[in-house]
Amino acid sequence: MPGRHQLTELQLAILRVIWDKGEATVQDIWEALHPERGLAQTTVATMLSRLERRGVVTRRAPPQARQYHYRAAVTEEEVQHSMVGELTERLFDGDVTALVQHLLSGADVSPGDLAKIREMIARVESTAPAPETK
Repeated sequence: MPGRHQLTELQLAILRVIWDKGEATVQDIWEALHPERGLAQTTVATMLSRLERRGVVTRRAPPQARQYHYRAAVTEEEVQHSMVGELTERLFDGDVTALVQHLLSGADVSPGDLAKIREMIARVESTAPAPETK
């Protein structure tokens, strides 16, 4: 599902539980998040309702079940792409090069990380269409 998926930290945490489980109830999500966050089940239910209205999750009522079962309507990759794109627009005026430069200069980048980045660049370059010449 293409689109903008700007989510709060709590919404992301809820989605991560759903992505990990494939499908989850309010109870499942609450049990996963309560020890660390101390949330009420009503908070989880409210967040799920908001995510459903935004088309980020869907719900179904299995026969004989007392609770709705929620599934993600978007992938983790779609959310990451959307949120990083929005961050790039807001902080770097859409300049991907400036984002990468910032990430490389502001963090402790290990030689192993640099090797992985070089591999990624090589893969992208090998699959990119050749520039047109006139």
